[in-house]
Amino acid sequence: MARIRLPFPMPSRQPPQSRGSSSGRIPGGYGQRQRPPFGVGNSRQSSGGGGLLSGGMKMRLLIALGFIAFALISYYGKPGDVNQITGERERVALPEETQEMALGQQAAPEMVAQHGGASRSRDGQALVDKVGVELLAGLDVWMAEREQQIGVELHNPYQFKFTLLADDQTVNAFALPGGQVFITQALFARLETVGQLAGVLGHEVGHVVERHGNERMAKQAMFSTIAMGAGTAAGGDARSVQMAQAVANVIQMKYGRDDELQSDRWGVILTEKAGYDPRAMIGVMKVLDEASPDGGPPEMMSTHPKPANRVAYIKQVIHDVFPEGVRPGLTP
Repeated sequence: MARIRLPFPMPSRQPPQSRGSSSGRIPGGYGQRQRPPFGVGNSRQSSGGGGLLSGGMKMRLLIALGFIAFALISYYGKPGDVNQITGERERVALPEETQEMALGQQAAPEMVAQHGGASRSRDGQALVDKVGVELLAGLDVWMAEREQQIGVELHNPYQFKFTLLADDQTVNAFALPGGQVFITQALFARLETVGQLAGVLGHEVGHVVERHGNERMAKQAMFSTIAMGAGTAAGGDARSVQMAQAVANVIQMKYGRDDELQSDRWGVILTEKAGYDPRAMIGVMKVLDEASPDGGPPEMMSTHPKPANRVAYIKQVIHDVFPEGVRPGLTP
């Protein structure tokens, strides 16, 4: 009988292929089955046999679903807190306004220090205070009108404080939860009318009224937990969690842009209630546009809409709020 010669190397015994599978060898692999990268997961199928997911993968998915369920239930499972100024329900991290004010007062000194301290211009600070008081009086008028519409008693629980900062380089204005409102000297000096100042401060008052900082904290907690779950499902390593968190941050930026437009609406309303022409806010957008000649980052990667888009929105708000036109006699 002729001797049978076997090829070298001798073929190893391969386990039978599952039904419907393609070629048993993975291109670039080392046999029919490929070991999961970085040692994550289990190369053997679960004890049930025939399952497509390894036991380790199933466990990661269960943990991820637990994270996501917890985040959604924690955020959407509560009825929300009633805004004492608007009468509407909101989902916030801090339900008590006193907590918001304490948080803002705690953070205020650091914010002031970062911008060179408070301005030494007594006249400038006096003007900021004057316009701030007028805007809050306008807010009282708005609340009285709102009470008649919804039949619910409203009041302003916040202790507002308006501060002109010494920073003459950074064109900015911002507000902290609870009523701390700031405008830099750099922006203050660029404004051409008191009406424009009212528009800037009214916008920031809108952030406080709508509790945007408080809402963002609640959303951030939800998205961070979801990102942790998504990272766990994707592999559980630090890179997977970081990628999931990056996606969550972009989503939250969209919420930030919506907040800015909502505050622009408040700027229009409060500016007019305080006796100033709301069209002055269009001039504010021109100032902001000129302050960033490079155009800034793409809008989807920014917490603020581009000034040109905000101009169109402000004009539409003015048309909607004052369909018969802005009343005459307002200070520009």
